[in-house]
Amino acid sequence: MEKLDLMANKLRVLSILSTTKAGSGHPTTCMSCAEIMSTLFFHEIKKEDEFVLSKGHAAPILWSCYKEAGIITDKQLMSLRQINSNIEGHPMPPLVKIATGSLGQGLSAGVGIALAQNLKKKGRTYVLLGDSECAEGSVWEACNAAAHFKLKNIVAILDCNRLGQRGETMHGHNTKIYANKFKAFGWDTLIVDGHNTDELLKALKLAKKSKKPFAIIAKTLKGKGFSEVENKNGWHGKVFSKEQAERALWEIPYKNIKLKSNYKIKKTKYNHTDFKLNKYKLGEKVATRDAFGKALEKAGKNKSVVAIDSEVGNSTKLDYFFKKYPKRSFENYIAEQNMVGMALGFSTQNYIPVISTFATFFTRAYDFIRMAMYSQANIKLIGSHAGVSIGADGPSQMGLEDLSMMLPLPGTIILYPSDAVSTENLLKNMIKHNGLSYMRTTRGKTPVIYKNSEKFPIGKFKVVKKSNKDIALVIGAGETLHEALKAYDLLKHRKKNIRVIDLYSIKPVDAEGLRKHAKQCKNNVIVVEDHYECGIGEVVSKAVGRIKHLYVKGIPKSGTPEQLRRKFNIDAQAIIKEI
Repeated sequence: MEKLDLMANKLRVLSILSTTKAGSGHPTTCMSCAEIMSTLFFHEIKKEDEFVLSKGHAAPILWSCYKEAGIITDKQLMSLRQINSNIEGHPMPPLVKIATGSLGQGLSAGVGIALAQNLKKKGRTYVLLGDSECAEGSVWEACNAAAHFKLKNIVAILDCNRLGQRGETMHGHNTKIYANKFKAFGWDTLIVDGHNTDELLKALKLAKKSKKPFAIIAKTLKGKGFSEVENKNGWHGKVFSKEQAERALWEIPYKNIKLKSNYKIKKTKYNHTDFKLNKYKLGEKVATRDAFGKALEKAGKNKSVVAIDSEVGNSTKLDYFFKKYPKRSFENYIAEQNMVGMALGFSTQNYIPVISTFATFFTRAYDFIRMAMYSQANIKLIGSHAGVSIGADGPSQMGLEDLSMMLPLPGTIILYPSDAVSTENLLKNMIKHNGLSYMRTTRGKTPVIYKNSEKFPIGKFKVVKKSNKDIALVIGAGETLHEALKAYDLLKHRKKNIRVIDLYSIKPVDAEGLRKHAKQCKNNVIVVEDHYECGIGEVVSKAVGRIKHLYVKGIPKSGTPEQLRRKFNIDAQAIIKEI
């Protein structure tokens, strides 16, 4: 314990030195959790265990632990927050698997990691939380899920240091309130002095004996060890001057101690195996959501694939997978933020998580999706019930913003199949692709237009109709591709030819190919999409320039899919009018 106390002070000192040199950072929030980090990294954590720093602004003390564990050098530690350094202000890959800093997300990822560890039958997960972030509802979504899944291998340590960014946190130092909240969600809890390594060690020992998720509520002091700032407001995110740092080092009982750490950064390796696709007949009517579900069932022979649902699996068609592979199927219930966080956790443990809900409900989890992108996660998101074409359920259920949400995220794949054959092929390609991917599926049945032998490489498109006399190029996807084909047939009777492209890969997009076809059609380009303004039209206009854009203008209402497409001018007649 004496050595752990000395290591805690060494971590404090390193956090102060690195942030003072950087000229920015959060030294006081590092100082409050020093004993917790010392105990975890230099006593508790084993090689098969995982750690998530949910309070990401305490990154300097994590990097200090890495330096003491031999993962990084002293020189690297002192490059904190520099442009050419990967020792960032908040945890980011490659030195962590879970990017944090947007608060309230670490515990959800921890739940996913703990579930993955249970599948592999080894390892425990430790998540360090801040008290401020416990105002986030996502923390309690994760608590609820951990209790539901009976995760006795997850430990949450709450650094209850009383002070947030602008003053006292919601409950200050009333640790009983935090303990009662965790208990209410079905966790075992223990309140400890967060600066007493003996109490921390005993709490961690009890956690291993518990049959439930375990929460350690650690009462701490922000800025612990330096009297000028200890437990005083106004020091959040403020570094010490060189003179202050020198005074702090005189005051903190610091020794250059060395302790062994078992903590390792484990490499992520995905096992991609091929699988056979289902066969479909031309003209057969199949909803793309249904084709997705059947293809995912086939993909399930790859034991790396897991599925997470938010209580809509019978609509999104995840239920095919759930029935075939119940041990790799996880019902998250209606908590979309936690679903994405869990998927991130699974992704770090060499699993390929496929998660699905209505496209519009992913908007609730957007910050989690954004942070998963920063974590370089390999997650497959499937957004069903896209557009006004879902019909009478009304606008609250219609995915009309999802493409706008996903398009800005660097490196993200966005796919939008129009029939069963393209859906299954694109899902296969998604699972082979290592990275964040999004597929948009539709509720209604659409006719199969492609032969089973067709291929759908990511980053390309299909020219469905073409002649040497095409007066315009019409680009659609999903339901609007079929409206474009109706317009093609109607115009052909009038002896007018149009070219029709299925833009199944929205991102990446074959911009050069689109320009070539637009030029051949005299640059008369019409984009028709079942989405609000900033979707496919934005992608195409960047590639080809001026376009005619048909999209959903205004707030929809209940009605049949046909009525709604007509009302919002995204049907065949609207296309013909533009031609």
